[in-house]
Amino acid sequence: MGIQYGKVTGAAFNEARWIGGGIVPSLVILHDTASRIAKGNAARYLQSNDAKVSVHFVIERDGHIEQQVPVNRKASHAGKSEYHGREWCNGFSIGIELVNPGRMTRAAPELARTWFGQKFNIPEYGIEETETPQHGHGLWMPYTEAQISALLGLLQTLFSSIPTLEDITTHWYVSPGRKVDTNPLFPLKHIRSLILGRTDPAEAELGDEETPAAADDFVIISTPGDTLNMRRWPSFNPNVIAQIPDNTRVPVIASVTVAGREWLKVFYGGAAGWVVESYADPVTISKPGFKGAET
Repeated sequence: MGIQYGKVTGAAFNEARWIGGGIVPSLVILHDTASRIAKGNAARYLQSNDAKVSVHFVIERDGHIEQQVPVNRKASHAGKSEYHGREWCNGFSIGIELVNPGRMTRAAPELARTWFGQKFNIPEYGIEETETPQHGHGLWMPYTEAQISALLGLLQTLFSSIPTLEDITTHWYVSPGRKVDTNPLFPLKHIRSLILGRTDPAEAELGDEETPAAADDFVIISTPGDTLNMRRWPSFNPNVIAQIPDNTRVPVIASVTVAGREWLKVFYGGAAGWVVESYADPVTISKPGFKGAET
């Protein structure tokens, strides 16, 4: 694969009806089509519709890739969205749709029903029932190996050919509470690690800046009526590894300041991770100079 005149060689090209002006992409946003999974069904709709929706790429369940908008032109795929302070992500992102029915409900013990009424056999499609804070509860269809393989190949081409690209994220991340795609079964961490060569951009910023805490430093999580996300790295990218209940006492391992925000590295549930310091009340502050959380 390569890119010429905004088009990826090796991908079928079928020009979308709705194509905007030029962009300098810095982000890739991944989507589910939330549609029927028959080959070509979602692609045809995205290519020409009256809703003024468009996308750069569609990846079918058999791995076939169709490009509909040049990567240096704007597509209407993200809607109202924000990424790290930048609003309306269509103006700086490439949208990739993975054919998938989206969130489903149970129609019978072994049947899942889509929002548009189609039913799928749960064991046959490996459909899983799960719930996350970002997605809510639902039944979800896994992505195929062919889809993931095709996506990795496409991303490798994009990131090796477009020097302005910096990150990969999902629709639910840039439109929280409004969108739930990609679904909870999507291997985002694996994809980002393979393409970006790191788990999170904060890893590069962290370096040796973290300050070790004393052995007897503890904090109590303070999120009345809620839980606190514990993250692999001190950033708000999709890297949550656990949720700590309110009023839980946890040991502090280290502290760090990233982008002006104070974080604590704590130990919970057999793992170490980062929490925002402002949501933790100090129990013991024994290390001189160590800054405990304030309420």
